[in-house]
Amino acid sequence: MSLTQFSTPTAGPAPAGRTGPRLRSVAALAPGLAVAAGLTAVATLLGGIVPVIGAPVIAIVAGMAIAAIRRPGATFRPGLTFASRKVLQGAVIVLGFGLSFREVVATNQRSLPVLVGTLVVALVVARLVGRRLRLPDDVTTLVGVGTAICGASAIAATDAVIEADQADVGYAVATIFTFNVAAVLTFPSIGHALGLSQHAFGLWAGTAVNDVSSVVAASTVYGHAATAYAVVVKLTRTLAIVPITIAIAAWRNRRASAAAQADGTAGEGRHLRVPLWRVFPLFLLGFAAAVGVNTLGLVPAGSHAGLGLLATWMITAALAAIGLSTDFARFRQAGARPLALGAILWAVVALTSLGLQVATGTL
Repeated sequence: MSLTQFSTPTAGPAPAGRTGPRLRSVAALAPGLAVAAGLTAVATLLGGIVPVIGAPVIAIVAGMAIAAIRRPGATFRPGLTFASRKVLQGAVIVLGFGLSFREVVATNQRSLPVLVGTLVVALVVARLVGRRLRLPDDVTTLVGVGTAICGASAIAATDAVIEADQADVGYAVATIFTFNVAAVLTFPSIGHALGLSQHAFGLWAGTAVNDVSSVVAASTVYGHAATAYAVVVKLTRTLAIVPITIAIAAWRNRRASAAAQADGTAGEGRHLRVPLWRVFPLFLLGFAAAVGVNTLGLVPAGSHAGLGLLATWMITAALAAIGLSTDFARFRQAGARPLALGAILWAVVALTSLGLQVATGTL
C-alpha cells in the first residue's frame, strides 16, 4: 500500500482497514472471556456462601472439573489465554493501588532473608534431586526455576535462553501447575492450623508458592492483609528472573564454547543473546507505577475497598481461565519423575520458608 493513498482525507476505507483487525481481535477474545466471566460470577456467588474456601479456589477447581469432562475448544482459547495472563497481570497492578512504597520497602526488609534462602534452597535441591531421579537437564532446570522464582513465567523466560524441547517445557509447566493447585487448596487450611498471622502467611505464600496467580489466590482466601504482603514478597521474588536467566544463558554459552573447542569447531558456536524484555516481567512496571500513584495520595482512601474487590474479581476470572485451560493429557505424558521432583521441591521450600521465619523471628 502506497503512502499516496493516505495523502488526502477519505470517507471510509482507510479507517475501516485500520480498525477491522482490532475488531476481529476483540471478537476472537469474546467467547473465552465470556465463559471465564460466567464461571467467575458463579464462583463469586458460591464464595460468598462458603467464604472459608473463597471464589478464587472455587473458580479454578470448577474450571478443572469442566476441562476434565470436556476441555473448551479452539474458539475459546484466545480469550482464556488472555484472561489467564493479561487479566491476572492487570489484577496485580490494581493491587498496587492499595500499597505504598513505605509498605513495600518495610515488607522486603523483613522478608529478604526468607526470600533469598528459599530461592537458593530450591535451585540447589532441584539440581541434586534431578540427578538422582535421572531427569534430563532441561526438565530439572525448568522445574527448579519454576519452583524457585515464579512458576510458568520463569519457565517461559528460561526456555527463551535454553531453547528446551517443547515436551520438556510441557512437563515442567504441568508439574508446576499441579503443585500450584495443591497450594491453593491446602495452604490456607494449613496456615489456620498453624495459627499463622496475616503477615506470616503472606510471607509463607509469597516464598513457597510458585505462580503469582496461586500466591494471590491462596492469600486472598486467607485475608486482605495476607494478600497485600504476599504480593509484594512474590513480585520481589519474581525479579530474580532477570539475573538467574542471564546466569543460565552465560553458563550455556561457556559450556557450548568448551564443547566447540573440544571438537575443534570453536568459533562456529553461537552466543545466546537475551534481550531484557524477554526475561523482565513488564507488568511489574505497572505495579510500581500504581504503588507510586497511591504513595502520592492520588488514590482516594474510599476507593481502596472497591479496588480490592475488583482485583479479587480479576484474580477469580484468571483462575477460572487457568482451570478451563487445563490439559490433563499433558499430566499423563509427564509421568511420575517430574512430579516427584516437583513434590520434593514443593515440600522442601514450604518447610524452609517456615523454618527461616522461625529463625529470623518473622513468624
